[in-house]
Amino acid sequence: MTRKSRRLILIAACGSVLALAVGLILFAMSGSIVFFRSPSDIAQQGIAPGTRLRLGGLVKDGSLRRGPDQTVDFAVTDTNATVEVQYKGLLPDLFREGQGVVAEGMLEPGGRFRADTVLAKHDESYMPREVADALKAQGRWQEGGDKGGPKPVTASNGGTLGPRSER
Repeated sequence: MTRKSRRLILIAACGSVLALAVGLILFAMSGSIVFFRSPSDIAQQGIAPGTRLRLGGLVKDGSLRRGPDQTVDFAVTDTNATVEVQYKGLLPDLFREGQGVVAEGMLEPGGRFRADTVLAKHDESYMPREVADALKAQGRWQEGGDKGGPKPVTASNGGTLGPRSER
């Protein structure tokens, strides 16, 4: 066996081991990957009940209802579609109607979303990148101006940071 053929066999073996390792990592992560969806995506794509996902948009004005035992019902909208959300637990302090929100949980058979995690935007210059992109697609995102949203800048956590956070 020549030196060249031994080197090629070694490279092929290393490539195979690397491909196997990547395959195993992706298989192990497949159960924990959660995809972002807007209310319009859920309505158009007919997502199956029981699917775990992230729902993002704006908390619809007038939809917040508090029930017993820290149960909260509200609606998430992207101005084209609305999804009813039920959450049991304490909401973030900055959670309120008309603000950006991302809820993680499962879609139930009736179309209601049962959230187990609710994230609210932390200040006026933050919005998750996916929510900002969905609002831009709907024509609700305004660059600059008095009431406009911030110029999006990708953050290390996947969100967008406004102009104050640019460095």
